[in-house]
Amino acid sequence: MFFLILLLIVIAQRLIELRIAKRNEEWMLQHGAKEYGQNHYFFMVLMHAGFFISLIMEYFFRNHALNAFWPVFLLIFIVAQIARIWVITSLGKYWNTKIIVLPGIKVVKKGPFKYVKHPNYIIVTIELFVIPMIFNLYITATLFLILNQIILKVRIPIEEKALSENTDYTERFD
Repeated sequence: MFFLILLLIVIAQRLIELRIAKRNEEWMLQHGAKEYGQNHYFFMVLMHAGFFISLIMEYFFRNHALNAFWPVFLLIFIVAQIARIWVITSLGKYWNTKIIVLPGIKVVKKGPFKYVKHPNYIIVTIELFVIPMIFNLYITATLFLILNQIILKVRIPIEEKALSENTDYTERFD
């Protein structure tokens, strides 16, 4: 039952975030923003959808006992969710699941962005590991930790280039 509740919470959260992202995308495009990295975005979405499929399949086809350290993993997950909300509220209308940049703006350097360049990617990496680890789903935890790093190796340079070419990103983060 705990697995189902956690799964539904995470799925509901992602659906809400997609609605926020769509609203922000429309606002940004109306104000002259440009989208970058469209070629890899499909694979990122596929990876995230695959994560849920793998999570469910491994849960039902393997021993799905709680990890002995599940309270620690759950606490890490909760902290990551708080950090996720902090990222989304710090970026406001600029937060998105896509790389959409509004030329000429000053990059956000408040909230978690005061401390690290890409806090959302750190949060997602943590989530992709700790959610399966709560239930001893080692294959999903390992596989999607690796797949996420591959996506980020493509995505982060595209995002940083787009931000550097269109905003004060380079001077603010040097």
